[in-house]
Amino acid sequence: MKKFYSLLAALAFLLSACASQTADGIPITIYRSPTCGCCGAWADYVADNGFKPTEENTRDMSLVKVKYHVPIELQSCHTAIIDGYVIEGHVPVREIKRLLQERPAALGIAVGGMPIGSPGMEVADVEAEPFNVILFYADGTQEIYANYP
Repeated sequence: MKKFYSLLAALAFLLSACASQTADGIPITIYRSPTCGCCGAWADYVADNGFKPTEENTRDMSLVKVKYHVPIELQSCHTAIIDGYVIEGHVPVREIKRLLQERPAALGIAVGGMPIGSPGMEVADVEAEPFNVILFYADGTQEIYANYP
């Protein structure tokens, strides 16, 4: 019976820790130019969807991209770090949450460029462009993780 109560106490602690993290948001650090409006829009988007962004303004984003090994063809205007993964560009929250759940042995995911209609790049009365979310690895390989029409 003592083991049961110990297990129950441990379970209660874990549930309370999870609830606390959900209430406070999942921490994500976003490196961005202080003058980029769409970076701020993406930060607001992730904050509205269960994350707790910390914004780090920098005038030299190329140094950030080199530090985190973001392939040139996948680069965008901002780079985020969450739980050891790189999130490059205007990645939808759904794919970030999927990445954190699946935990692939990859460096991160990216939406290269700045496609119209991706999170933070919405433009009124303009049709969204199709884009892919790319999973990228340390060995340079890449694969489509998700596509958006």
